[in-house]
Amino acid sequence: MEPDYSKSARVVIRSCLGVKPNEKVLVICDTETERFGRPLFNEALNAEAEATLIIMKPRSRHGEEPPEQVAAAMRSVDVFVAPTKYSLTHTQARKAATQAGVRGATMPGINDAIFLSEAMVADYIDVKNRVEKMGRALQNVKKVVITSPAGCNLTLYIDGRPIILDTGIIHNKGDFGNLPAGEVYVAPLEGTAEGTLVFDGTIASIGQVARPVVIKVKNGYATSFEGGEEAAKLEKMLRGVGKPEAFNIAELGIGCNPHAKLMGNLLIDEKVYNTVHIALGDNSTFGGKTIAGIHIDGVVLRPTVIVNDEKTIIKDGEWLI
Repeated sequence: MEPDYSKSARVVIRSCLGVKPNEKVLVICDTETERFGRPLFNEALNAEAEATLIIMKPRSRHGEEPPEQVAAAMRSVDVFVAPTKYSLTHTQARKAATQAGVRGATMPGINDAIFLSEAMVADYIDVKNRVEKMGRALQNVKKVVITSPAGCNLTLYIDGRPIILDTGIIHNKGDFGNLPAGEVYVAPLEGTAEGTLVFDGTIASIGQVARPVVIKVKNGYATSFEGGEEAAKLEKMLRGVGKPEAFNIAELGIGCNPHAKLMGNLLIDEKVYNTVHIALGDNSTFGGKTIAGIHIDGVVLRPTVIVNDEKTIIKDGEWLI
Protein backbone atom coordinates (compact mmCIF):
# COMPACT_ATOMS: atom_id res chain seq x y z
CA MET A 1 0.00 0.00 0.00
CA GLU A 2 1.32 3.43 -0.93
CA PRO A 3 1.97 5.75 2.05
CA ASP A 4 -0.48 8.55 2.72
CA TYR A 5 1.44 11.76 2.03
CA SER A 6 -1.57 14.04 2.36
CA LYS A 7 -1.05 15.20 5.97
CA SER A 8 2.56 16.23 5.38
CA ALA A 9 1.66 17.89 2.07
CA ARG A 10 -1.08 19.85 3.82
CA VAL A 11 1.32 21.05 6.55
CA VAL A 12 3.86 22.16 3.93
CA ILE A 13 1.39 23.97 1.69
CA ARG A 14 -1.05 25.37 4.25
CA SER A 15 0.89 25.81 7.51
CA CYS A 16 4.48 26.40 6.39
CA LEU A 17 3.99 28.20 3.07
CA GLY A 18 0.57 29.69 3.83
CA VAL A 19 -0.62 29.29 0.23
CA LYS A 20 -3.68 31.37 -0.60
CA PRO A 21 -6.29 31.05 -3.38
CA ASN A 22 -5.09 32.23 -6.82
CA GLU A 23 -1.43 32.42 -5.83
CA LYS A 24 0.99 31.09 -8.42
CA VAL A 25 2.66 28.02 -6.91
CA LEU A 26 5.52 26.07 -8.49
CA VAL A 27 6.42 22.56 -7.33
CA ILE A 28 9.87 21.42 -8.54
CA CYS A 29 10.82 17.77 -8.26
CA ASP A 30 12.98 15.39 -10.26
CA THR A 31 12.49 11.91 -11.64
CA GLU A 32 13.55 10.41 -8.30
CA THR A 33 11.27 12.55 -6.10
CA GLU A 34 8.10 12.76 -8.20
CA ARG A 35 6.14 10.82 -5.56
CA PHE A 36 6.54 13.82 -3.22
CA GLY A 37 6.04 16.48 -5.87
CA ARG A 38 2.62 15.25 -6.93
CA PRO A 39 0.93 15.33 -3.48
CA LEU A 40 2.35 18.82 -2.89
CA PHE A 41 1.00 19.88 -6.30
CA ASN A 42 -2.39 18.34 -5.50
CA GLU A 43 -2.54 20.11 -2.13
CA ALA A 44 -1.73 23.43 -3.83
CA LEU A 45 -4.68 22.75 -6.15
CA ASN A 46 -6.84 22.01 -3.10
CA ALA A 47 -5.80 25.41 -1.74
CA GLU A 48 -7.21 26.90 -4.98
CA ALA A 49 -3.78 28.05 -6.13
CA GLU A 50 -2.66 28.36 -9.75
CA ALA A 51 -0.30 25.40 -9.40
CA THR A 52 2.37 24.08 -11.77
CA LEU A 53 4.50 20.94 -11.44
CA ILE A 54 7.96 20.69 -13.03
CA ILE A 55 9.78 17.35 -13.12
CA MET A 56 13.44 17.75 -14.04
CA LYS A 57 16.50 15.58 -14.44
CA PRO A 58 18.20 15.11 -11.04
CA ARG A 59 21.23 17.30 -10.41
CA SER A 60 24.58 15.61 -9.77
CA ARG A 61 25.42 17.26 -6.42
CA HIS A 62 24.12 19.59 -3.74
CA GLY A 63 24.32 23.20 -4.88
CA GLU A 64 24.38 22.51 -8.63
CA GLU A 65 22.22 24.99 -10.54
CA PRO A 66 18.91 23.83 -12.04
CA PRO A 67 18.26 24.23 -15.78
CA GLU A 68 17.65 27.84 -16.80
CA GLN A 69 14.00 27.15 -17.68
CA VAL A 70 13.48 25.99 -14.08
CA ALA A 71 15.37 28.98 -12.68
CA ALA A 72 13.22 31.32 -14.77
CA ALA A 73 10.04 29.63 -13.57
CA MET A 74 11.18 30.01 -9.94
CA ARG A 75 11.43 33.77 -10.42
CA SER A 76 7.98 34.09 -11.99
CA VAL A 77 5.70 32.70 -9.26
CA ASP A 78 4.53 33.68 -5.78
CA VAL A 79 5.60 30.46 -4.05
CA PHE A 80 7.85 27.52 -4.85
CA VAL A 81 8.58 24.24 -3.09
CA ALA A 82 11.37 21.93 -4.23
CA PRO A 83 11.45 18.31 -3.04
CA THR A 84 14.55 17.20 -4.97
CA LYS A 85 17.31 14.62 -4.71
CA TYR A 86 20.01 17.26 -4.41
CA SER A 87 19.73 20.66 -2.80
CA LEU A 88 18.68 23.79 -4.66
CA THR A 89 19.05 25.77 -1.41
CA HIS A 90 22.52 27.15 -2.09
CA THR A 91 22.05 28.00 -5.77
CA GLN A 92 21.98 31.32 -7.56
CA ALA A 93 18.55 30.31 -8.96
CA ARG A 94 17.09 30.06 -5.46
CA LYS A 95 18.79 33.28 -4.38
CA ALA A 96 17.44 35.16 -7.42
CA ALA A 97 13.90 33.90 -6.78
CA THR A 98 14.03 34.98 -3.15
CA GLN A 99 15.43 38.38 -4.08
CA ALA A 100 12.55 38.77 -6.55
CA GLY A 101 10.12 38.40 -3.63
CA VAL A 102 9.17 34.77 -4.18
CA ARG A 103 8.78 32.79 -0.96
CA GLY A 104 9.72 29.16 -0.97
CA ALA A 105 11.07 26.00 0.59
CA THR A 106 13.54 23.35 -0.46
CA MET A 107 13.44 19.70 0.62
CA PRO A 108 16.75 18.19 -0.55
CA GLY A 109 17.22 14.45 -0.16
CA ILE A 110 13.60 13.96 0.86
CA ASN A 111 12.50 10.36 1.44
CA ASP A 112 9.48 8.56 2.88
CA ALA A 113 10.85 8.41 6.43
CA ILE A 114 11.42 12.17 6.53
CA PHE A 115 8.26 13.21 4.66
CA LEU A 116 6.18 11.17 7.10
CA SER A 117 8.19 12.05 10.22
CA GLU A 118 7.06 13.94 13.31
CA ALA A 119 9.64 16.60 12.45
CA MET A 120 7.83 17.34 9.18
CA VAL A 121 4.46 17.87 10.84
CA ALA A 122 5.84 19.53 13.99
CA ASP A 123 4.21 22.40 15.81
CA TYR A 124 6.06 25.07 13.86
CA ILE A 125 5.11 27.82 16.30
CA ASP A 126 7.09 25.90 18.95
CA VAL A 127 9.94 25.34 16.49
CA LYS A 128 9.91 29.04 15.62
CA ASN A 129 10.20 30.00 19.29
CA ARG A 130 13.20 27.71 19.77
CA VAL A 131 14.89 28.96 16.61
CA GLU A 132 14.40 32.58 17.66
CA LYS A 133 15.81 31.83 21.13
CA MET A 134 19.01 30.39 19.65
CA GLY A 135 19.15 33.24 17.14
CA ARG A 136 19.16 35.74 20.00
CA ALA A 137 22.03 33.85 21.64
CA LEU A 138 24.14 34.37 18.49
CA GLN A 139 23.37 38.05 18.06
CA ASN A 140 26.39 40.36 18.51
CA VAL A 141 28.72 37.35 18.71
CA LYS A 142 32.16 37.66 17.15
CA LYS A 143 33.95 34.44 18.05
CA VAL A 144 32.57 30.89 18.24
CA VAL A 145 34.39 27.77 19.47
CA ILE A 146 32.89 24.33 18.81
CA THR A 147 34.24 21.26 20.63
CA SER A 148 32.95 17.70 20.97
CA PRO A 149 33.84 14.40 22.67
CA ALA A 150 34.95 13.05 19.26
CA GLY A 151 37.75 15.64 19.12
CA CYS A 152 36.23 18.61 17.30
CA ASN A 153 37.96 21.85 18.29
CA LEU A 154 37.11 24.51 15.73
CA THR A 155 37.25 28.27 16.08
CA LEU A 156 35.54 30.66 13.67
CA TYR A 157 34.31 34.24 13.55
CA ILE A 158 30.85 35.46 12.54
CA ASP A 159 31.10 39.16 13.38
CA GLY A 160 28.68 41.18 11.22
CA ARG A 161 27.23 38.19 9.36
CA PRO A 162 23.42 37.77 9.29
CA ILE A 163 21.99 35.10 11.59
CA ILE A 164 19.50 33.13 9.50
CA LEU A 165 16.42 31.69 11.22
CA ASP A 166 14.87 28.62 9.59
CA THR A 167 11.56 28.56 11.46
CA GLY A 168 9.27 26.72 9.04
CA ILE A 169 6.92 29.73 8.89
CA ILE A 170 7.32 31.04 5.33
CA HIS A 171 4.44 33.46 4.84
CA ASN A 172 5.94 36.75 3.66
CA LYS A 173 7.45 37.94 0.38
CA GLY A 174 11.00 36.71 -0.02
CA ASP A 175 10.82 34.30 2.93
CA PHE A 176 12.78 31.12 2.45
CA GLY A 177 13.37 27.92 4.41
CA ASN A 178 14.22 24.26 4.42
CA LEU A 179 11.56 21.65 5.31
CA PRO A 180 11.40 20.01 7.74
CA ALA A 181 12.60 23.20 9.41
CA GLY A 182 14.34 24.07 12.62
CA GLU A 183 17.84 25.51 12.52
CA VAL A 184 19.84 28.68 12.97
CA TYR A 185 22.77 29.20 10.63
CA VAL A 186 25.38 31.76 9.68
CA ALA A 187 28.22 32.13 7.17
CA PRO A 188 31.56 32.45 9.02
CA LEU A 189 33.93 35.18 7.90
CA GLU A 190 36.11 33.82 5.14
CA GLY A 191 39.60 32.85 6.22
CA THR A 192 38.83 32.80 9.95
CA ALA A 193 38.09 29.12 10.70
CA GLU A 194 40.97 27.28 12.39
CA GLY A 195 41.42 23.94 14.12
CA THR A 196 40.00 20.46 13.85
CA LEU A 197 36.52 19.66 12.55
CA VAL A 198 35.10 16.21 13.31
CA PHE A 199 31.95 14.88 11.65
CA ASP A 200 30.68 11.94 13.72
CA GLY A 201 27.03 12.19 12.69
CA THR A 202 25.84 12.49 9.10
CA ILE A 203 27.47 13.94 5.98
CA ALA A 204 25.36 15.09 3.04
CA SER A 205 25.36 12.63 0.11
CA ILE A 206 27.25 10.10 2.25
CA GLY A 207 24.99 9.32 5.20
CA GLN A 208 25.72 8.46 8.81
CA VAL A 209 29.43 7.83 9.22
CA ALA A 210 30.78 4.51 10.50
CA ARG A 211 33.96 6.24 11.62
CA PRO A 212 34.45 9.93 12.50
CA VAL A 213 35.78 12.08 9.68
CA VAL A 214 38.58 14.33 10.94
CA ILE A 215 39.26 17.50 8.93
CA LYS A 216 42.13 19.86 9.57
CA VAL A 217 41.19 23.50 8.96
CA LYS A 218 43.57 26.37 8.33
CA ASN A 219 42.87 29.95 7.21
CA GLY A 220 39.22 29.09 6.62
CA TYR A 221 39.82 26.07 4.39
CA ALA A 222 39.77 22.31 4.92
CA THR A 223 43.31 21.08 4.29
CA SER A 224 43.21 17.34 5.06
CA PHE A 225 40.70 14.55 5.57
CA GLU A 226 41.07 11.39 7.68
CA GLY A 227 38.55 8.70 8.58
CA GLY A 228 38.48 5.93 6.07
CA GLU A 229 35.94 5.52 3.28
CA GLU A 230 33.68 8.43 4.27
CA ALA A 231 36.60 10.86 4.46
CA ALA A 232 37.78 9.78 1.02
CA LYS A 233 34.27 10.22 -0.43
CA LEU A 234 33.92 13.70 1.03
CA GLU A 235 37.29 14.84 -0.29
CA LYS A 236 36.54 13.36 -3.72
CA MET A 237 33.19 15.22 -3.93
CA LEU A 238 34.86 18.52 -3.09
CA ARG A 239 37.79 18.00 -5.47
CA GLY A 240 35.36 17.03 -8.22
CA VAL A 241 34.10 20.61 -8.42
CA GLY A 242 37.53 21.75 -9.59
CA LYS A 243 37.53 24.89 -7.43
CA PRO A 244 39.52 25.60 -4.25
CA GLU A 245 36.41 27.39 -2.94
CA ALA A 246 34.78 23.98 -2.46
CA PHE A 247 36.97 23.57 0.64
CA ASN A 248 35.78 26.81 2.25
CA ILE A 249 34.27 26.52 5.75
CA ALA A 250 30.92 27.90 4.68
CA GLU A 251 28.39 27.53 7.46
CA LEU A 252 27.84 27.11 11.16
CA GLY A 253 24.39 25.70 11.90
CA ILE A 254 22.57 24.65 15.08
CA GLY A 255 19.66 22.19 15.07
CA CYS A 256 16.48 23.44 16.79
CA ASN A 257 13.69 20.94 16.00
CA PRO A 258 12.98 18.76 19.08
CA HIS A 259 11.05 16.24 16.96
CA ALA A 260 13.95 15.55 14.58
CA LYS A 261 15.82 12.27 15.01
CA LEU A 262 19.04 11.11 13.37
CA MET A 263 18.15 9.14 10.23
CA GLY A 264 21.35 9.28 8.20
CA ASN A 265 19.89 11.97 5.95
CA LEU A 266 21.16 15.51 6.34
CA LEU A 267 17.81 17.13 5.51
CA ILE A 268 16.51 16.08 8.93
CA ASP A 269 19.75 15.32 10.81
CA GLU A 270 20.94 18.94 10.67
CA LYS A 271 17.73 19.95 12.49
CA VAL A 272 18.29 17.55 15.43
CA TYR A 273 18.11 19.52 18.67
CA ASN A 274 21.42 18.54 20.29
CA THR A 275 23.67 18.87 17.23
CA VAL A 276 25.77 21.38 15.32
CA HIS A 277 26.51 21.21 11.62
CA ILE A 278 29.30 22.74 9.59
CA ALA A 279 29.26 23.06 5.81
CA LEU A 280 31.99 23.29 3.20
CA GLY A 281 31.72 25.16 -0.08
CA ASP A 282 29.24 27.84 -1.11
CA ASN A 283 27.80 30.41 1.28
CA SER A 284 27.01 33.20 -1.19
CA THR A 285 23.27 32.65 -0.81
CA PHE A 286 23.07 33.47 2.91
CA GLY A 287 25.52 36.23 3.67
CA GLY A 288 28.94 34.88 2.68
CA LYS A 289 31.18 35.73 -0.23
CA THR A 290 32.14 32.29 -1.55
CA ILE A 291 30.63 30.91 -4.77
CA ALA A 292 31.61 27.27 -5.13
CA GLY A 293 28.83 25.37 -6.91
CA ILE A 294 28.70 22.86 -4.04
CA HIS A 295 27.54 22.91 -0.43
CA ILE A 296 28.16 19.86 1.78
CA ASP A 297 27.11 19.77 5.44
CA GLY A 298 28.31 17.45 8.18
CA VAL A 299 26.90 16.90 11.66
CA VAL A 300 28.82 17.20 14.94
CA LEU A 301 27.27 15.19 17.79
CA ARG A 302 27.17 16.30 21.44
CA PRO A 303 28.76 19.68 20.73
CA THR A 304 29.84 22.33 23.18
CA VAL A 305 29.50 25.87 21.81
CA ILE A 306 31.25 28.81 23.48
CA VAL A 307 30.76 32.37 22.25
CA ASN A 308 33.10 35.34 22.71
CA ASP A 309 35.33 33.24 25.02
CA GLU A 310 32.92 33.79 27.89
CA LYS A 311 29.50 32.19 27.50
CA THR A 312 28.69 28.53 26.91
CA ILE A 313 25.37 28.31 25.05
CA ILE A 314 25.47 24.53 24.43
CA LYS A 315 27.34 22.01 26.59
CA ASP A 316 27.69 18.39 25.47
CA GLY A 317 24.59 18.81 23.33
CA GLU A 318 22.41 20.42 26.01
CA TRP A 319 21.17 23.98 25.54
CA LEU A 320 22.12 26.39 28.36
CA ILE A 321 20.12 29.35 27.12
